Amino acid sequence: MGEHLVDAQHRAHAGVDPGQGFGPLGQRARLARVVARGLDAAAGGVGLIACQWAKALGLRLIGTAGSDEKCALAREHGAEFTINYRTEDFAARVKDITGGQGVKVVYDSVGKDTFDKSLDCLRPFGLMVSFGNASGPVPPFAPGILGPKGSLYVTRQTLFTHISSRERTQAMADDLFAVVGSGAVKIRIDQRFALTDVRQAHESLEARATTGCTILLP
Repeated sequence: MGEHLVDAQHRAHAGVDPGQGFGPLGQRARLARVVARGLDAAAGGVGLIACQWAKALGLRLIGTAGSDEKCALAREHGAEFTINYRTEDFAARVKDITGGQGVKVVYDSVGKDTFDKSLDCLRPFGLMVSFGNASGPVPPFAPGILGPKGSLYVTRQTLFTHISSRERTQAMADDLFAVVGSGAVKIRIDQRFALTDVRQAHESLEARATTGCTILLP
């Protein structure tokens, strides 16, 4: 029974999270396999999935995280480079890693604390994918700033748009569970909380004290 419960927990987390920010990851990868991509919160549940998936697709991924330990964890799961955004200027490091070009896409789930510098990581015509608010929501900004930074694109993702039809939902699920089933992506669950401890779970997530996936158990 324990083995079945663990399997169910892994499948549950895999099926909910990644589509929100990374549903189009494979589609974009077919267009530019050698272009580096940036990923904030690389040691979180979605981040570790994305690190592994990007590696399986042949993408070069630069991950940022809030501690050296989390950076090491992201590298173990496929990130080619990692940056501790608490101790390093990650925009400058990204430019250094990419020879001054910047990355084509940034996936940012941190929000307020990293949004501005994430824009500075992009090359001209780059895409900023915002899909989370771990540090708080991104304040309103003037779209005019995107022009001088390189005619950038910004999108805000939400899961419900991606699963608006059965066909889209099924296609995304098929892509995800194919890489999980192949072993290319492993679902890492580092925190389990009883449902009665939901407040503690939220506080841990808000404090960015977690790694991997966090789940609630009845």
